[in-house]
Amino acid sequence: MLDVLIVGAGPTGLALAVDLARRGVDARVVEKADALFPGSRGKGMQPRTLEVFHDLGVLDEVLAAGGPAPVGMVWSDGERQGEHDMFAAESIESTPAEPYAGRPCMIPQWRTQEILLARLRELGGDVEFGRGLRGIEQDADAVTATLDDGSTVRARYAVAADGGRSTVRRLLGIGMTGEEVDPAPTLVADVRIDPAALDRDNWHFFPASPDGVLTLCPLPGTTDFQLMAQFKEGAAGTSPDGAPDTSPDGVRKLIAARTHLSADDVTEIRWSSDFRPRAALADRFRAGRVFLAGDAAHVHSPAGGQGLNTSVQDAYNLGWKLGQVLHGRCPDTLLDTYEEERRPLAAGMLGLSTRIHRGEQSRGRATQQLGLGYRDSSLSSGAAGALRAGDRAPDGVVDGIRLFDLFRGPHFTLLAVDTELPAPDGADGLLRTARIGSYEAYGRGLFLVRPDGYIGWADSAGPADPAGPANSAPAALEQIRTKFGCTGAPRPDLTRC
Repeated sequence: MLDVLIVGAGPTGLALAVDLARRGVDARVVEKADALFPGSRGKGMQPRTLEVFHDLGVLDEVLAAGGPAPVGMVWSDGERQGEHDMFAAESIESTPAEPYAGRPCMIPQWRTQEILLARLRELGGDVEFGRGLRGIEQDADAVTATLDDGSTVRARYAVAADGGRSTVRRLLGIGMTGEEVDPAPTLVADVRIDPAALDRDNWHFFPASPDGVLTLCPLPGTTDFQLMAQFKEGAAGTSPDGAPDTSPDGVRKLIAARTHLSADDVTEIRWSSDFRPRAALADRFRAGRVFLAGDAAHVHSPAGGQGLNTSVQDAYNLGWKLGQVLHGRCPDTLLDTYEEERRPLAAGMLGLSTRIHRGEQSRGRATQQLGLGYRDSSLSSGAAGALRAGDRAPDGVVDGIRLFDLFRGPHFTLLAVDTELPAPDGADGLLRTARIGSYEAYGRGLFLVRPDGYIGWADSAGPADPAGPANSAPAALEQIRTKFGCTGAPRPDLTRC
């Protein structure tokens, strides 16, 4: 029997597959399309997602293929009107604790997916393309999925990562509650433009047309621009029902109508699509042995660059929990915390995206997702120094130890900062321990870091306290065993097929 069936090979499904593969989980990815998604759609990587990619082993490739978000240039009547930097509030200086803080990293979605797929294949996994889902059932022991060709797959768990029009969500009968953020449709396309006609130094804005704003953003590592154009009611280039013309000829005419460029300056249309910005949240993220992740669970406006980032972090939260359960270290009840932790955060990110889209809030630190955490989670308890349980564990290099490298992997980490740390007994590979000297980002204390880089438990007791640091390593193990339900050794009744 398969461990996990992942439906959908977008960023969510691929990130989850990579995470499970490195944890030794037998996962199978099926994708109804014949190839990876070809467009640039989700192009902005926030700092927290870059941290996740560091842990998944793809950060160097992402940074090499991407680049910082360019400064905007406003045009009118073929003349430059001046720069407009929409990311000025996000130009936060990076620090050792937040090494990737700052402007989002721009990389087209198709390239991100290529990088994740290459990493998955490196770990021994792959994607089965042209394999759509037709039906799904479950019993007390497993999920049975029926594919388009009539074949069936039986797996202990299944994950719907099949987008906003999720087939899995529909088959499960899970509702999606939300609203239309903007009644005006938006066209998005990847185009190539004669370099003599338009430079790649700026993100070009053309706001003057009465039909709506058009932008052309150079995509790093390519010769492409991402075109985004809003269509107000009755705008030229739309059908009677308001849908924009996404044909190559229609895209060329659109650019010629709203900019100083000619149709002939547009040398190639590589991909195009249209959508109406919407914000919606699935009523549940779990139905028995099936989980919803990414756009299958929440659909965002593109404003603020939150959708793909929130989706990758869904996968990151779910991956380590599935790994612990499937290896018999933790009971199935640990998986209940996936919805408990992720659904409120997704709702918050939906609200943020909507406010930014409507001009009610500016971009800023909140969009970087570094401040997100799980303080209210049932898995979080305690506080120490500068941090509370549920907070993101900061990075840094202290006493020659890179903390993110220390945390990387399927284990929990007990970090002693400026205090003693006795070696725990009976961890059986479940817990890694380390001691560092004084570090302001943490403050003094002991910190139990979850496999996804968030603090699950913290202890600030003083050295003279008999329940304090001298006994905190065993106490951390007890937290893992009681609060997380995890033990060091696999359950004896676990049968892996």
